[in-house]
Amino acid sequence: MFTRWIDLSTDKSVLLLGPRRSGKTTLLKRRFPDYEYATLDDLDNLDWARSDPKGFVQSLGKQAIIDEIQRHPLLTVAVKYAIDEENARFLMTGSSSAGLLDASADSLAGRITIRSLTTACWGEDAGPPTHRVFEERVPLKQLKQAQRQLADAMQYGQFPEVLNATSVEDKIEVLRNYRDTYFTRDLMMLANLENLDGLMVLYHHLSRSIGSLLESSSLAREAGISFPTAKKYLNSLMQSQLAFKLTGYQYGPAKRYVKAAKIYLADIGIATAFGTPLAPGQRLENFVIAELEKRRKLGLIRTDSLQHYRTGAGREIDVIIDSGKTTMAIEIKSTEVPSRRDLRNLEDFAATTDRPIRCILFYAGIDYKTIGNVDLIPVAALYRGAMDDG
Repeated sequence: MFTRWIDLSTDKSVLLLGPRRSGKTTLLKRRFPDYEYATLDDLDNLDWARSDPKGFVQSLGKQAIIDEIQRHPLLTVAVKYAIDEENARFLMTGSSSAGLLDASADSLAGRITIRSLTTACWGEDAGPPTHRVFEERVPLKQLKQAQRQLADAMQYGQFPEVLNATSVEDKIEVLRNYRDTYFTRDLMMLANLENLDGLMVLYHHLSRSIGSLLESSSLAREAGISFPTAKKYLNSLMQSQLAFKLTGYQYGPAKRYVKAAKIYLADIGIATAFGTPLAPGQRLENFVIAELEKRRKLGLIRTDSLQHYRTGAGREIDVIIDSGKTTMAIEIKSTEVPSRRDLRNLEDFAATTDRPIRCILFYAGIDYKTIGNVDLIPVAALYRGAMDDG
């Protein structure tokens, strides 16, 4: 397994959140080989944790990894006691935040560090970051090498097991297995979902709707489920970190979350797993935004959330990154030769405020350019790229 970019340098106990098969267990076992290990995927361990949580935790000693703790969130109470009274340190993983963050907030506030491990950033399997995407220009040779790998990255995604597969057939087989287990039946069990057909329709609907505003009512009609059930299924996908949302951006902080959200898949390989056909622009948009979101969760982009912008007239900006000090407006285009029309929304957005706005267009070409007040950055620059948003 390749070395991950995540920073776990803390003396506190850690709660590591991330989707199934993102590599949480492998990461912790490799970085902390001397820690005792137990997983609540083991039914014997789960029964023990439920019937005698204090005894279960004590059996692990003072340094231990507890895997899939979301299966019994109240175990965090026993973990708190061991941390406070026995100076223990625990490294816990969770594949779903449903109930887990509430439980840990009540019992472990101030005692743990919460980190997120996403699927791999593009190029993470090749080594550490080589440059800052927004501040440094990648040499042409490196850009061309990345460009040759872009099609596969956008097709099969960045789950570690997919990256380690040696052939296209193996990558497809891994994603099909994920579809039939972790993306569907395992999720249904974790989130107490009952309608497999409805969940399958949900995935297809989200894939086809990439780049569009979320319409839960149309999703409910298409899936043949009630509106509350549709919202429950959507929330389950986001709590399991298989999908994420971009809220609407406005200048006034009190209005920031008023506008409708957009939903994206956490890894583009999920769409491939379900065989949903995507337009080239949709696939590229989800790929780039997911790469930005991964880096945000790793702490490489300093903002609480990514957002999108939409005017009443329907003009849109794909991503807004507001760090408090700077605001970046980002558009994503699948063209190799952008026109002035492709830049119009960015230019109009920058003209609406006296605040400093940096406008960026990610595009499918290979050259860095500046047109007016818009910086054009090749999508290939994301390969092994860290971020610096100022």
